[in-house]
Amino acid sequence: MNFIESPSAIIEFARIYLAIFYSCVALFYTVKIIITQKNELVELVHSGERFSSTWWNHMTFRFFRASIWLICLSRVFYEGLDNYLIILTPLQAFPIILLGLILMTVGFSMTVVIHLSMGNKWRSGIDTAGPQQLITDGYFKRSRNPIFACIVVSQIGFFLALPSVFTLICLLIGVLMLHRQILSEEQHLTTLFANEYKTYATDVRRWF
Repeated sequence: MNFIESPSAIIEFARIYLAIFYSCVALFYTVKIIITQKNELVELVHSGERFSSTWWNHMTFRFFRASIWLICLSRVFYEGLDNYLIILTPLQAFPIILLGLILMTVGFSMTVVIHLSMGNKWRSGIDTAGPQQLITDGYFKRSRNPIFACIVVSQIGFFLALPSVFTLICLLIGVLMLHRQILSEEQHLTTLFANEYKTYATDVRRWF
C-alpha cells in the first residue's frame, strides 16, 4: 500500500486507525476509573453542581467524546457517513493526515504517561475536598495543565487526520471547554493555596 501515490490509501488507513484509537481511549478511561475507584474507594470524577459551569464543561466534553468514538466506529462500516461530516477535501493529503495521526498518538500517549505518573492524585474535575497539596513537580514544572495540553495536541491531530467541519467544531468546542475548566480549577486552587499558587502561576505557563 503506497500512501504517497494513492491518497485514498492513507484515508482508508486513517479510517481504521481512528476507530481503533478512540476505542483505546474509551477503554483506558473506563478501566482506570473503575479499577481506581474499586481499589482505593475514592471518587475520581467530580462534575460539580448540576447546571454549574463545571458541570456543563463535563457534560459537553463527554457528549463530544462519545460522539467522536461512535462516529469513528460507524465510519468503518458506513463510508457514506463522511458526507454528513462535510469533509474539507483540500486538506485530505498524505502529509497532513499522517501528521494528524502522529499528533493524536503522541498526545494521547503523553496523557496516559502523565496520568500514571500522578498515581492516586489524579481527579477529573474539581474535588472540593482536595487536593491536599499543590503539584508542581514532574510534568507540572513545564505546564500547569500538562494533561489538558496533551489533549489539545491530540484534538488538533484528530482534525488533521479527519479534516472536516465536524472535527473542526470538536476542536474549537473542546479547547473552549478545557479553557473554561482551567479557569474554574485555577480559582479553586487559588482559594486553597493562595500565595503558593500565585507564585506557581507566575513561574509556569498555563498551557505549553
